[in-house]
Amino acid sequence: MMWPQRMELVCPAGTPATLRAAVQAGADAVYCGFRDDTNARNFPGLNFSVPELAEGVRFAHGLGAKVLVAINTFARVGEVDRWRRAADAAVECGADAIIACDVAVLDHVARNHSGRVRLHLSVQAAAGTPEAIGFYARTFGVRRVVIPRVLSVQEIAALNRAIDVETEAFVFGGLCVMIEGRCYLSSYATGRSPNLNGVCSPPEEVSYDEDADGMAARLSGFTIDRYRPGEPAGYPTLCKGRFAAGGKASYLFEEPVSLNAGSLIAGFKAAGVTALKIEGRQRGKGYVAEVVRAFRSAVDAVEAGGDAVEIDRLLAAQSEGGRQTAGAYRKTWR
Repeated sequence: MMWPQRMELVCPAGTPATLRAAVQAGADAVYCGFRDDTNARNFPGLNFSVPELAEGVRFAHGLGAKVLVAINTFARVGEVDRWRRAADAAVECGADAIIACDVAVLDHVARNHSGRVRLHLSVQAAAGTPEAIGFYARTFGVRRVVIPRVLSVQEIAALNRAIDVETEAFVFGGLCVMIEGRCYLSSYATGRSPNLNGVCSPPEEVSYDEDADGMAARLSGFTIDRYRPGEPAGYPTLCKGRFAAGGKASYLFEEPVSLNAGSLIAGFKAAGVTALKIEGRQRGKGYVAEVVRAFRSAVDAVEAGGDAVEIDRLLAAQSEGGRQTAGAYRKTWR
């Protein structure tokens, strides 16, 4: 398939139904993964079997959209063949690109499937310099890099002037305080990490316990947050927990808030960004359809030469904690 010159809207697809919803709502491309730990959203009830992926590719291609397959966890010693087989299956299903970070996976695809599928470098690789990106491009033929969510728009523009590959930037969804691809919090608490096992705060380790003072949300026995009676309870992830320090309880790592860079779409275009990525493969088809439609209208307005459609208010209900931030894209600190 031809890869257009206008900015692409790359959207999450955690299930076959969500894939169809995203494509019908206007996604230029969807990204998804197999139902195992080769992808970084390895949650029960999510992801694709091989036949489901093949059918999803047929559906997306029929409506002019592309399918990118995330094989974006790090392979473990003695088990690398499972990651290689996942890449082979993605190619056989007709995927347009594989999103990977592990050198063994990148090397396997470059050696065995060159010309059949594009390689995109996952944000898990944490490549944010011309030197790092240049290494992946020269060594494995990487065509696009998903850039870490720690750069300002101005820094992205400078990066794009120094590299010869496409860049993809997150514009909506969850944020992470860790260096991309290097999270140890979940592994410390549960023995499973998003980088190796594809799951942050695995649901089997989550519990909600009520008492006279309200509800405690726990992860593997650690109390992550407490809620007053009737207060909405969030999912217990360590980085977004409230902890007691200095005599008061507060969010020590990160407050529950969603990235929304909809107001910066024109800036991304001027900076040379190729694709805009929406996070949220754990989300349902209603959420995905609403977010995709909002960003579709905003991207189309910018591509037509106008101003971006104001979507912050439209997506407030879909934001974590009802709050939104432009994150590091509007970096005002050093």
